[in-house]
Amino acid sequence: MERVLRVLEYEKMKQQLSEHVSSSLGRKKVSELKPSIEKEQILIWQKETSEGANVLRFKGRIPFGGIYDVNAHTKRAKIGGVLAANELMEIASTIYGGRQLKKFIVELVEEEERELPYLYEHAKTIEPLTHIEKAIKQCIDDNGHVLDSASQALRTIRHQVRSYEASVRSKLEQMTRSSSKMLSDSIITIRNERFVIPVKQEYRASFGGIVHDQSSSGQTLFIEPQAVVTLNNQLREAKVKEQREIERILMDLSQQVSEITDELLDNLQTLAELDLIIAKAHYAKVLKATAPIVNEHGHIQLKQARHPLISADEIVPIDVELGGEFRSLIITGPNTGGKTVTLKTVGLLTLMMQSGLHVPVQEESTMSVYQQIFADIGDEQSIEQSLSTFSSHMTNIVQILDKVDFQSLVLFDELGAGTDPTEGAALAISILDYVYERGASVVATTHYSELKGYAYNREGVMNASVEFDVQSLRPTYRLLVGVPGRSNAFAISRRLGLSEDIIKKANEQIDSDSNQVENMIVSLEESKKTADKEQEEAQRIRKDAQRLHRDLTKQMEELQIEKEKILQQAELEAEKAVAKAREEAELIIDELRDMQKKGLAVKEHEIIDAKKHLEQAAPKLTPKQKKIKKQAQKQKELRLGDEVKVLSFGQKGSIVEKVSEQEYIVQMGIMKMKVALDDLQYIENSKPVETKPLATVRGMESHVKHELDLRGERYESAMLKVEKYIDDALLAGYHSVSIIHGKGTGALRKGVKELLKRHPHVKTARDAAMNEGGLGNTVVELK
Repeated sequence: MERVLRVLEYEKMKQQLSEHVSSSLGRKKVSELKPSIEKEQILIWQKETSEGANVLRFKGRIPFGGIYDVNAHTKRAKIGGVLAANELMEIASTIYGGRQLKKFIVELVEEEERELPYLYEHAKTIEPLTHIEKAIKQCIDDNGHVLDSASQALRTIRHQVRSYEASVRSKLEQMTRSSSKMLSDSIITIRNERFVIPVKQEYRASFGGIVHDQSSSGQTLFIEPQAVVTLNNQLREAKVKEQREIERILMDLSQQVSEITDELLDNLQTLAELDLIIAKAHYAKVLKATAPIVNEHGHIQLKQARHPLISADEIVPIDVELGGEFRSLIITGPNTGGKTVTLKTVGLLTLMMQSGLHVPVQEESTMSVYQQIFADIGDEQSIEQSLSTFSSHMTNIVQILDKVDFQSLVLFDELGAGTDPTEGAALAISILDYVYERGASVVATTHYSELKGYAYNREGVMNASVEFDVQSLRPTYRLLVGVPGRSNAFAISRRLGLSEDIIKKANEQIDSDSNQVENMIVSLEESKKTADKEQEEAQRIRKDAQRLHRDLTKQMEELQIEKEKILQQAELEAEKAVAKAREEAELIIDELRDMQKKGLAVKEHEIIDAKKHLEQAAPKLTPKQKKIKKQAQKQKELRLGDEVKVLSFGQKGSIVEKVSEQEYIVQMGIMKMKVALDDLQYIENSKPVETKPLATVRGMESHVKHELDLRGERYESAMLKVEKYIDDALLAGYHSVSIIHGKGTGALRKGVKELLKRHPHVKTARDAAMNEGGLGNTVVELK
């Protein structure tokens, strides 16, 4: 395993990861990091990294300052050792940093209601240990200096020390002022922890006392004058007392630490785990990495995969698939074309995933957990062992073949190289067959032309190549799955100016079968490029259609709101007009009755006419409005198949489903849309679909097949056929059907999958098993 980690540059990746740790605890965890072979453990690690990445996304940072690796300090205190002041200060700082980290995570979960189950579980285990932190910080400052307030005795002793120092300095300053001519310099200095002055050699006898040192020339003596000897002795004694008191304080604090060593060591383990998780999250952010979908079935589907050790400006993302219809991928192409990079990308990303790291791929990429990963990459020729390149490779391959099984990933670089091409190619084919029979997943690179046809003659094997641009004479590093690499020797030679006659004669030396293979490969490359372009165009059209649908939906909603506002305003105005007309009519009737009471000639039929006018005071509807009103009344009885007009779009359609009393699904051309009842206008001449008994409907079974074959269909036509087929299958009472779309470029398969995913009557859609058609067939379960 160590050799595989080395050739796949796992340690270099870990060096990048270690740049994101916040403490020596995390750095140690990174150095110990190894891939796991347990899927459950890997999934936990991946979820922890995802949680760390989520915290970085919505908080921008995770507080992890002031934390030290104090394992050695703690263990020494446990066996009775006395810790230094700076060691105790590191313990206090680590306790504080752990408590702040715990507070940060707990508040995210309990107050902001973030979903962080794994980080929360880690954080909850951190013990506060506040009393120890407080005890240490009361005695020691941030620079590791024992404070005067650590004890009353220390305060008194230090007061004496400062008093003695002041007395000594005062005496010596007097001497330097009065005897400056006898001194080499008017300064006070220290030798052997005692205050001295620099006296010229010839004035030695003038001061008496003790000589502690002399200059290199011997012209200056550092003398402790007799007048300060006693004071220096008192100062020295006071400093000894100070040191003893400091040692007593440190011993007491160390004893307190020894009482909580188990809790502290557990905290350190948790902090180390959290530092590693946070480092993984930071690394994922730098790489723009995502969490892959993990399986144990040997299925790999890497989308836009990037090698983490190659600069983002230089790397060309690749798509790699393995484990579905094929377990062996044979990559051919020119040297320096990127074959080995592809091999290392698959291997290193698998190791990263099994170490709990996110990998630099697009979302929804799939990766498999392997029990063993083998790699034969690079020239490992050993001069000491007198092994050739071929012998070195074969020695390694023999060891691989002894251990390989169905839970293995095997990476072969230039398989069979270093010997006679015919024999090397034969050996390579035999080795690939053996590994395939053992059930392993294989990615191999080669430049042998014999292996180009290997994939066509073996089930479960797929060709791939690295694209080469003949015009620029440089590889593009794009991986083309399904297309074998072709020789570019003639094209490159022609591009570089080699005589056409020479190229022609060389071409004549190649048999017709080889020429046919090369022509086939050229055709495949062109087909692949065309398919890729069409897929890109289809994706662009789909995005435009989605955008247009969103815009139309938004416009429809805005029009509906505006329509309701106008109708409300019109109703309000109409009500006001009617109310005003009623008031005026009532006044006229009252006047007529008053006139009648006074004996004036007002006939009863005139009052009846006035009432009639009152009843007719409401606003009159136009014939068109009457028709709309009549149709609106009919809308309450809309049935499946009724032809209607969607007012906000001005388009005709038919009712295909009733969602509720106020909403229907309307089919307009190829588009289905949920429309409110108020936005529908019933069309008189439409004929509703007669509802047949279930037994009658199931009579369709005779002409609706259990499978739909889309091979050869264009994308848009295929999508329409799938929608109609699902409806027919539902009416026929089928519970399960098959849609055959073929493999091809994968664009049609992807479109069918997306349509089925959002279809309201599709329960599940899965790839068919190998005996059912494999990836070229999708089995649909209907609800």
